[in-house]
Amino acid sequence: MWATEHESRAEIIDRYRRMWEHSDATIAAVEIEAPGHVAWWPRPDVKLFNILVHVLNETNRHAGQADILREQLDGAVGTEAGSVALHGRDRAFWEVHRANIERAARAADPAHA
Repeated sequence: MWATEHESRAEIIDRYRRMWEHSDATIAAVEIEAPGHVAWWPRPDVKLFNILVHVLNETNRHAGQADILREQLDGAVGTEAGSVALHGRDRAFWEVHRANIERAARAADPAHA
């Protein structure tokens, strides 16, 4: 869920636009109560309504990515105060994950080469 140094800005934006178009088409074609399946969710059998609420909540949380700054300051992740376990992963996993993202960002920026 993050871009590598090998992906161009154009590729990332194109992927985002294709996902956006696919989402719009799905919402237009499928009833709000239609069943769906999100394999990695704790309760994977959901309705389109549940998915839309989740996406709305995630968009609200991540809009402007202000929560990333907060996470860097206090080390907590997720929506619970003091939470460090997100998606069943512990602090060590997220420290390695963050380091990988940081490495990719620096590799993509010639000023840090």
